[in-house]
Amino acid sequence: MSRNAASVLILICGIVFQLSHGVEVNVTDSQDKLCLYANLMVNFTVLYEAAGNENKTAKIQLPSDVTKDGSKCDTTSSTLKLNFGEGHSFSMNFTTNEKMYQADSITFSYNLSDSSHFPQSLSNETVSVTVKPQITNVGLDTCYSCKSEDMIQADLVNMTLWNVLMQAFVSNGSKSEKITSCKADIPTTPVPPTTHSTSTTTAAPVTNTTSTAPPPTTTPTPTLPPPTTGKYSINPGNGTACLLATFGLRIGFKQGEKYQEMNLEPNGTKVSGNCGVNSSELQLTANTMTILFTFTNDTTKFHLQALNLTAKTSSGAEFSQMNTNLSLWEATIGSSYMCNKEQNYTITNLLTLYTFNLQVQPFGVKKDGFSTAEECFLDSDLSFLVPIAVGVALSFLIILVLISYLIGRRKSRTGYQSV
Repeated sequence: MSRNAASVLILICGIVFQLSHGVEVNVTDSQDKLCLYANLMVNFTVLYEAAGNENKTAKIQLPSDVTKDGSKCDTTSSTLKLNFGEGHSFSMNFTTNEKMYQADSITFSYNLSDSSHFPQSLSNETVSVTVKPQITNVGLDTCYSCKSEDMIQADLVNMTLWNVLMQAFVSNGSKSEKITSCKADIPTTPVPPTTHSTSTTTAAPVTNTTSTAPPPTTTPTPTLPPPTTGKYSINPGNGTACLLATFGLRIGFKQGEKYQEMNLEPNGTKVSGNCGVNSSELQLTANTMTILFTFTNDTTKFHLQALNLTAKTSSGAEFSQMNTNLSLWEATIGSSYMCNKEQNYTITNLLTLYTFNLQVQPFGVKKDGFSTAEECFLDSDLSFLVPIAVGVALSFLIILVLISYLIGRRKSRTGYQSV
């Protein structure tokens, strides 16, 4: 996903809205009056089967040159359909009652015969996936706004929506100035402490002594216990695992001004994914989060290239982040990567990943077991030499400074005596 594109600030529906390569669409009714308005950004990640028994990942961004053929609206239902490229489309269906409207479904159709996006695809079909988004209870005469990223998963497709501003049912031909914000955009307000008062007060006698009230006590933020180590594997159906992973996992994320941490619980976590020649995926779906790991290799070494995460916060809001340009957990093909020590990785400026007892092998698994492990630096026997080397270097530096000081004093004294 491109986060560094140039941004343009525009004023829409009474708010300042940051946009980068956004798609703006106006749908009109039979009387040529505006009946549906949309301004949004969408990225698609599609896993498809390519020649050579290889699974590849296509990354598509909704372009600005879309057509709106198939878009329509009436008093009870509306459809936004954006057509682009060689047979691709993105559509949203809305329904309304007398006071609220919602998005009932999102459908993404992609043409696998489009070689510009799906090179060497084994299929020429047009595939459609439909999901239900979390866009509900939007006031009828308001614009729905969501600047935060909303990642939606469906089969082999990940869709990420952000910088969304839309009104599915426009009245009187003009957009509303009122806003209904998504939960992810609403800042979390801390609950003020509860104070107790009595209905009557008694005057205290005046004395010459004063007393100092004890300082208020603070409740420390509870620390999460170490996450439970889970064992995960992908079996393509031939009775042999093609991907193995073992780790305890914790995520730390910031939403608004609030920082939260959450452990992945292996019990009840559903495991899915696939293995390919150059790309393998592991998806873990728990009650509190869904996380997708994408591994790639260059025929000699493999590494973790992408991570997609969607989490449910304590307030019930959804948090989504993605990074497709990682270079973590690198090891030689035919071996596994291991790091038993606690590690933390900055995935995005809002998401941190913590791992414990980590070992992964996304390629070349044999006999359902890990191959010889390549250890991270902290696990290696050389890690303890670093503080020793630093100490030795500092000692030499101190000795060098002392010698220079003594030589300087001696020269100064000799020069003084010769005068």
